[in-house]
Amino acid sequence: MQKPIQHIAVIRLSAMGDVAITVPVIRALVQQNPNVRITMVSRPFFQSFFDDIPNVDFFAVDVKGRHKGFLGLLKLYTDLKQLNIDAVADLHNVLRSQIIRTLFVLNGKKVAFTNKGRAEKKALTRAENKIFKPIKTMVERHVETFKKLGFNVDLSSPKFPKKKNISNEILKVSGEKRKDKWIGIAPFAQYESKVYPQDLMQQVIDDLASDTKNKIFLFGGGNKEIEILNTFAKRKENVINVAGKLNLPQELELISNLDVMLSMDSGNAHIAAMLGTKVITLWGATHPFAGFAPFNQPIENGLVSDRDKFRLLPTSVYGNKKVEGYEEAMRTISPAIVIEKIRVKIA
Repeated sequence: MQKPIQHIAVIRLSAMGDVAITVPVIRALVQQNPNVRITMVSRPFFQSFFDDIPNVDFFAVDVKGRHKGFLGLLKLYTDLKQLNIDAVADLHNVLRSQIIRTLFVLNGKKVAFTNKGRAEKKALTRAENKIFKPIKTMVERHVETFKKLGFNVDLSSPKFPKKKNISNEILKVSGEKRKDKWIGIAPFAQYESKVYPQDLMQQVIDDLASDTKNKIFLFGGGNKEIEILNTFAKRKENVINVAGKLNLPQELELISNLDVMLSMDSGNAHIAAMLGTKVITLWGATHPFAGFAPFNQPIENGLVSDRDKFRLLPTSVYGNKKVEGYEEAMRTISPAIVIEKIRVKIA
């Protein structure tokens, strides 16, 4: 008789938003199965995502050193094997994770992997014979993966961590939170087709900043983004650019204390959602139907570009495909609609 599974290695190496999507699932799994221990296998940068979840250890993969290349994958398997893993949940399902899980199968361990639904996503985003309907979310797909291992995960009433205490280092940047409303804005994404036009975002920020009861925090990274954020914040005392001033754990503390986060279809939306913060998202070439809407957010929080004017939308799952004539699709989301949506959420 096979012994019950008590220790699961969960693999999801990148990217930021995709790792954040796993957090509510893993949190619910250990809450509902307190005898189960998880070892999260991911890049070291994401460790702070899992710090507040009991029974979760973090294994940092050294993709540029010890675990680089095929020989590195063998070392990674050896390292994980020493942890007495009972089963593997591969939430990434790429060549590297497939090799690792295969080695565990050969060692007699139970393995399950996430079906990413590539065929359904292709049908949703193709130009001809498009099937425009919502497909399973990645959260639902990860739940199915754990079910294959024998664990039911119920996300109907998710429990989120308490708002994090704001440290003195963050207070130097944010100031004390009193009766003001804290609004986060993350105006960037990996691909330009998912980024709200800069002039329209400036209108949103200017309008929100005109109310002194609002304090707005701008998120981003890298010199080019910081420069744009400084332009957004120029001459506004209640608009604070936090990019380059806080590390990731500190950003998590701040985001958990926001009243709402406005984000593109990007990692910041999923980070805010995993912390239980309200999230409003803006969608250009991509669409919530592809399964990447932030966790536990009402569908009306996703503001999408006009499909009557741009009938091929969504043109991509990730925003990496350019379609001629669709560069201005996000201009169909008016600043007035964005502003009103935020005001309703913070009222």
